[in-house]
Amino acid sequence: MAAKSEKKSLKTVISDFWKSEEQIPSAVREIASVLVTVGIIVAILFLGCGTWPAIVTIESESMVPHMNVGDLVLVVAADRLGPLQSMAEGEVTGYQKYGMPGDVIIYRPNGNTDLHPIIHRALYWTEAGQTNITYREMNKATGQIETKQYVAPNAGYITKGDNNPVIDQTGFGDNYRGIGSSIHPVEKEWIVGKAVFSVPYVGYLPLNIGPVIVIVIVLMILQELYTRRKSDSAKPKTETKKK
Repeated sequence: MAAKSEKKSLKTVISDFWKSEEQIPSAVREIASVLVTVGIIVAILFLGCGTWPAIVTIESESMVPHMNVGDLVLVVAADRLGPLQSMAEGEVTGYQKYGMPGDVIIYRPNGNTDLHPIIHRALYWTEAGQTNITYREMNKATGQIETKQYVAPNAGYITKGDNNPVIDQTGFGDNYRGIGSSIHPVEKEWIVGKAVFSVPYVGYLPLNIGPVIVIVIVLMILQELYTRRKSDSAKPKTETKKK
């Protein structure tokens, strides 16, 4: 009986705290409301798009003019809304996305989950081995620029930013952001999804999401404090009668 009484007492304490109109409980309710709302939105996006992240922000000019810095891009799984098509396939079928044939994909370079995904267009699929792709590279021994034939280390998509002069697989050098090698052709397992549509400028918000969340919470708390103070000042003051 004592344990049951103690359990009821704890529930009562929690209930009283949650229903209280004091400043701290009110602020806690506001923060919890924001977190629940964000959680619901995340769940809807994940279920609807079939991938995560379901929204990405453009951080560079590599896809200009079809995507610009600050654009917020909705991403779906590669097999959603039809099969993924490369530029080579799009030129045959007439399929276009963002002003050019083929899909724009979001992929993790070399499958590395510690790096930010890259959002570039899939040009075509290549098998492992020597390709018909040529690129120019300086011979460190002679200091001369040489033309070489690209050898694909694995099968995958050759990718390129619409605004970039060269493909990803030959354009990032021998040590892309510390992964110890150049970018390899994109295997299907490395693809996060494909871009569906983008909204200009809205992406500046996620680029600074940490400070934005802090500011929103602080403003909510200040609003709550202001509302309570205003409410308290509007209440009639009771005077103590002298005996």
